[in-house]
Order: sequence, then C-alpha cells, then structure tokens
Amino acid sequence: MKPIRDAWLIQIEVTNACHRCCSNCTRFVGHYQKPFFMDLATVERAIDSLEGFPGGIGIMGGEPTLHPHFVEICDLVRKKIPRKKRGLWTSGYKWKEYQPVIRETFESKVFYNDHTGKDQAHQPMLIAIDDVVEDKPFMWQLIDRCWIQEKWSAAVNPKGGFFCEVAAAMDMLFAGEGGYPLEKGWWDKTPVQFQDQVRRYCPGCSGALPLPRISNQKNQDTVSKSNYERLRALGSPRLAQKGVEIFGQKIPRAEIESVAKNWKPWEYLGEDGKRSSRKLYAGVEYMDSPSLYLQLKRKMLQVAHKLKKTFS
Repeated sequence: MKPIRDAWLIQIEVTNACHRCCSNCTRFVGHYQKPFFMDLATVERAIDSLEGFPGGIGIMGGEPTLHPHFVEICDLVRKKIPRKKRGLWTSGYKWKEYQPVIRETFESKVFYNDHTGKDQAHQPMLIAIDDVVEDKPFMWQLIDRCWIQEKWSAAVNPKGGFFCEVAAAMDMLFAGEGGYPLEKGWWDKTPVQFQDQVRRYCPGCSGALPLPRISNQKNQDTVSKSNYERLRALGSPRLAQKGVEIFGQKIPRAEIESVAKNWKPWEYLGEDGKRSSRKLYAGVEYMDSPSLYLQLKRKMLQVAHKLKKTFS
C-alpha cells in the first residue's frame, strides 16, 4: 500500500445521491434508506483539512450536481482550492443549468461518464474477500497490493477522512466507526498508520481480487454471504426489490494466481492505448480532458506492470 500523502487525488464526496442506480456501484447507490448531503460547513472543513496535500482535490458523489447547494460548493472550491488542483466527477446531470459555474470552477478538469454505454461495467465490490479466500495470509498479501488503493483515491465524506474511496463508502453504508477527524494533515499517514481502517474495511471488499467486471445494466448487485446479511440487517431497498444475487463460492489460491496473470482492471481504457478521452467520457465535447486521461492511463499501466510482475 502507499501513503495517503502520495495519492494522486483525494475526493470530497458531497453526496451519495444519484439519478442512476448502476449495478455494483462503487458508492453502493440503491442500498441506502436515505442519501446524505454534506453540509457546507463540513465541505469547507474538508477542503481546509487538505491544505498542503500535494495531489489533486476532487468533488464527487454520487452525483455531485444533485446537491442542493452545488453552486455554493463551487464557490468554496474557487475560493479555497488552487485552480490546477480542482476536479469534478459527474454523470452530466443538470449540465445545461450548471454549465457556466462548472466551466468557471473546474475548466477542463471535468471527468464525465454518464454510465449508459453498453461497455460500462463495475467490479462487484460487495464480494467480501474474507468470504471467498480461505488462505488468510494470502488474502492479506492481496489486500496489501490492492490496485484501487494504489491507483485511485483517498476520500472524505461526512464521517471523516479515509485512506480509500471504497472504504469511505463502505463505512457510510454499514454505519461504521467513521473516518479520521477532518483536521489539517489527517492525510499525512503511512500504511502502518492507517492499518486500523485497512483491518476494518478491506476484508469486506473485493477490490484486491482479480474478478471480472459486470455490466452496469444488469439490475442486480453481486454480493457475498456476509455482506448480504449486513444489507438485510440495514434494510437495503435494493435487496428488498430482489436486486441482489449471492456469490457463494470459495476461490482457491491457485485459481486467483492464474487469473491474476492476465487480469486487466484497467481494460476499459483500451487495449491499444489509443482510446480517446472523448469516447471514455462521451457526450459533451468540452468536458473531455485528454491530458488528465493520459495521466490516468499511465497510472493504470503502472499497476498493470506491477501485477504482472507479482504473479509471473
């Protein structure tokens, strides 16, 4: 794992509400009784806590433009975050209404993905690695080199700061202990220093497993038995609507090692490296960010190389 301070990005997740309900959403949309909307004081405290963080700072959801105070959030971003560090992740909701403030605030650093393409897919994060891998020392080896933690973002939500964006969503979903207090420098932690969160969240996640991605359009989340019981206990609306299927298999170490050799968690970026940002973030031409796309491509190829080296 890598220190939080070395992450390329920390996301401020201002809401987990979304106008879509994709299968296996990494923010677990569809399972909440009621979504959250981060109040403006917490948004400001979150931004202030990231003073000195060398990487980027993103505004994300759910769908951030659903927040009733999205314009005020943009005001805070312009006031407090250096221009080159700002980013927005959106599905394009209310684009016509918010286009002026988005372009003023984020310029080209807008990552647009409407999640409607036929090739759109997610890894099912609610398959708990602890349920399906019996070799526990091997399980922790996999967790230690999880591609999500190494190449995606840390996160802030109303419950605090987290070393991993999926851990943050999992804590919110399952009413966990919360994150680190939003004090300046909370993110300046080494892997040893955030092991409390690793032990708390990673065994319930599949990020470290070489699993196939599943179509966003499936209308079912794939979960393992322990997470199914947790969803049932919290009264998940999606579960009540029969929108959940159980993955009950054990996966042998030899099978994991065999699959991992050719596993491509970065595959949606294109095999030949020529897939354009316009295709990846299709729909609104000037929301494309070629330079940022290429940065992301390089980061994903780095983790691909590391995985191949590890399992070859």
